[in-house]
Amino acid sequence: MPAPFDIIIPTWNNLPYLQNCIDGIRSHSEAEHHLIVHVNEGTDATADWLEKEGISFTHSEENIGICEAFNRSMQLAKHDYLLYMNDDMYVLPGWDSALARRIPEGRLWMLSATMIEPRPGGNPVVVVADFGRSLEAFRKKELIRQAGLLKRADWSGSAWPPLLMPRQAIEAVGGFSTEFSPGMYSDPDLAMKFWKLGNRFFLGVGDSLVYHFQARSTGRVIKNNGRLTFMKKWGITASAFYKYYLRMGRSPDLPLSEPPARKLLPNRIRVKLKSIHW
Repeated sequence: MPAPFDIIIPTWNNLPYLQNCIDGIRSHSEAEHHLIVHVNEGTDATADWLEKEGISFTHSEENIGICEAFNRSMQLAKHDYLLYMNDDMYVLPGWDSALARRIPEGRLWMLSATMIEPRPGGNPVVVVADFGRSLEAFRKKELIRQAGLLKRADWSGSAWPPLLMPRQAIEAVGGFSTEFSPGMYSDPDLAMKFWKLGNRFFLGVGDSLVYHFQARSTGRVIKNNGRLTFMKKWGITASAFYKYYLRMGRSPDLPLSEPPARKLLPNRIRVKLKSIHW
């Protein structure tokens, strides 16, 4: 049986999807994980339901986004491993044991489960298969029956949820960076902080599967310009970081290393950055 995780789930007035998410974790996990939910606003009685279910949670009167929500929730963690998950996800059988089998020796690494999404979005590591684009249309039993056919090979470039990390490492980098609130581009920023800390193990696990309904909260929020914030902070684009550092979607057999600087930022973007008054 795998060691238990602290599973942190930020939510924002999305109770039916949160309930579905937690039902999946309870039904399909081999270990008894510690759930921690951050309730943004909670005008839909989310906090009341969590209290009734005996689930740990933090709460803010307004929507503070995923960065601050994760950081607050992290204070309630009690295990060695932290997993960040979206509230519109549904894990499939064996998801946690598949992740646990890939945990390497050492205290610095990132592991991602593999998302199944109902429509293509340009993400090279996602399995595209439509089992419903809403809870009302969700074909859960069919998805579970076909899960074995949806597995893929492991891939390089872990940076997206469901995201498993050593608690000691995430605490060392200070959690998610709040300058990316409410959350756009906070994922590659966190991965870059792990990179700067010395991590070179960013693995996507092809047989740890989770269904993702896509943008159930981000579609409602006013988005930050995370793309520019990332470029300002790190001097490269997030896409260059994914491509040349993490080698997103490629075979994990090749070791990751610092790429040549000339590849990282096209001249047209360098000029654009110089012209921006921060």
